Amino acid sequence: MDKLPHVTDVRVVYRKYGGALHWNHSGRLLGEDEHGVWAEVPGGTVARKGEGPPVTWETTAIMLFPRNAWWTASFNSPPHRAEIYVDVTTVPEWRDGEVTMLDLDLDVIRMRDGRLILDDEDEFAEHQVLLGYPPELITQAEATARWLLDAVGHRKGPFDGAHLEWLARTT
Repeated sequence: MDKLPHVTDVRVVYRKYGGALHWNHSGRLLGEDEHGVWAEVPGGTVARKGEGPPVTWETTAIMLFPRNAWWTASFNSPPHRAEIYVDVTTVPEWRDGEVTMLDLDLDVIRMRDGRLILDDEDEFAEHQVLLGYPPELITQAEATARWLLDAVGHRKGPFDGAHLEWLARTT
C-alpha cells in the first residue's frame, strides 16, 4: 500500500485461476497495520460475480488484505449471519487503485453462532481438474485453509477482533 498513499477508493477484483473475472466491487481504504491493508465495503455497495447481474450488499464489511498471505478476509457487521468470511486466494496485489487476487475456492467461515465452516471443498476439487491447478497451488491452498481453520477458530490475530478498531472509524 506504500504506493497508494493518496488513494482512498479501491476496486476489489477477485479472479479465478486462468483470469476469468469473479466477484468485483468498490471499497474505501481505511489504513494499514501489522496485519495488512484494511478497507470498508459499506452496506449498499453493488457487487457483481463476473459479468453477472448486480448484487447489493445489505451490511457493511471491513476487508483485510494481508501483505504476504494467501487469503483475504471480510469481517461482516450484524445482522449478516457470517461474522468472518475468509477466502483462500493468491497473495493480493495492488496496482493503479485496484487490489486483485485469484480466488482458490476454499472459504473459512465463522458464523455468528460460533460454528466454523470450511466451504467449497467440492468446488476446489472440481477446479483442480477443470482449471488445471498446478500441484504447488493446491498444496498452498490446502495449507492456508488448515492455518485459517486454526486461526479463525481459536480467534488468533487478526481474527481476534482486530477489525473492530477499523469498523469504529466508519461509523
